[in-house]
Amino acid sequence: MFASLGGQPKRGLARHGPRYAAWLVPQLAKGELIAWVAEGSDGRALGSGAVWFQPAQPRPGFDDLRVPYILSIYTEPSARGHGVATAIVRKAIGLAKRLGYARVTLHASPMGRGVYERLGFGPTSEMRYWIDPVLRARYARRAAREAAERADSRGTTRTVRTARRSARARR
Repeated sequence: MFASLGGQPKRGLARHGPRYAAWLVPQLAKGELIAWVAEGSDGRALGSGAVWFQPAQPRPGFDDLRVPYILSIYTEPSARGHGVATAIVRKAIGLAKRLGYARVTLHASPMGRGVYERLGFGPTSEMRYWIDPVLRARYARRAAREAAERADSRGTTRTVRTARRSARARR
């Protein structure tokens, strides 16, 4: 997933895998994280995702001490555009709803933003400050590049076809 998002050195990605697994396994064991894997008819993994019940502070209007946070949504390139990510996100939302939560949160990659917007997610006012000046510069360049790509793509439309349907997609 992180490799497909780009912007990360291979060395950092290699270090991330074991660290993520060391965090993930105890969360799964405690039931604080629930994950799904979508499989094709041949048993091949098509995509995956999870919901983590993050610790949270109570505040007016939200007494919950946990907030469902959707993370690690990924679809194999060959399965993109077939509803895999949408199905996993709906599973996460459905679980949170059954457990009585009022909302779920997530951070959208540029690649996944359309999926979340179609499901009704909206932007929030989160802000971030990078203490490390190297990271601050790296993410400023990335944000500028993504903003330029969005600006270049506005107004052009293409048809995306799948085996069962066609949809209009902004490009």
